[in-house]
Amino acid sequence: MGLGQMRRLGAVVAVVALAAVAAGCGSRTAEPRTAPTPAHHPHRSAEPTTNIEATTNTNPFSVPADTLVATTNGDIPGFQYAGDATPSMTVPGSWYGYPSVLPVIGSLPGWLEVRLAQRPNGSTVWVHQSDVTLSNTPYAIVIDLATDHLYVYENGAEVLDFPAGVGAPNDPTPTGQYFMPMIYPSPGPGYGPFVLVTSDHSDTITDWENSGDAIIGIHGPIDSGADAEIGTTGAAISHGCIRLHDADLAQLSVIPAGTPIEVVNQAV
Repeated sequence: MGLGQMRRLGAVVAVVALAAVAAGCGSRTAEPRTAPTPAHHPHRSAEPTTNIEATTNTNPFSVPADTLVATTNGDIPGFQYAGDATPSMTVPGSWYGYPSVLPVIGSLPGWLEVRLAQRPNGSTVWVHQSDVTLSNTPYAIVIDLATDHLYVYENGAEVLDFPAGVGAPNDPTPTGQYFMPMIYPSPGPGYGPFVLVTSDHSDTITDWENSGDAIIGIHGPIDSGADAEIGTTGAAISHGCIRLHDADLAQLSVIPAGTPIEVVNQAV
């Protein structure tokens, strides 16, 4: 599915509803894999945007203190390499109707390398710095498949730690470095107050319910059975999406678009 394609509301709901299945998809049996190397960006100071109180100052995943993000000024040219004269693609100004707010992972004079929300996972492109508006986010999310937990960092300090329902062995949550393009309205009661859409796409599902894609979302537990399975330790129960208790999910409403998300498999 191209980045520029826009689908009707019902299709978008289906895209982010990857985990709408009964509980009991199986338990995690895979051996932990090495976590991807975190991206490090030039430091830019940021004022905290919430009153979340840090529970610990540990940072075992080397999460950056903040992340530079680029909002495209409408549709802009994208280049395979900095300095290219000919664009390799058009970076659309919106994705499913939401502005393209992309984390910056590299820079050269006049150029920025940004992550994209499209397939394949890990897609990046270079853009002219003059074609974007820069800001920054002090937040970062880490999902550890080895512990079945989701961690939230603010200014480099861990502030939240939630048990999570992650992908079952048949449809695992893909590891890698991603970001949160948008917060989407809840498609139904089981999904909690909203869905944090991610730029992560399932490796085992290509077309969920005729939506044209299979995007990993962070949402509610779906049903009471899954909520109980998540409990206090987390569980591998979904088709790839990340399920949280509703009360935990509600605390993520402060996370802005462009916030980096790292999915690792590394117990710490």
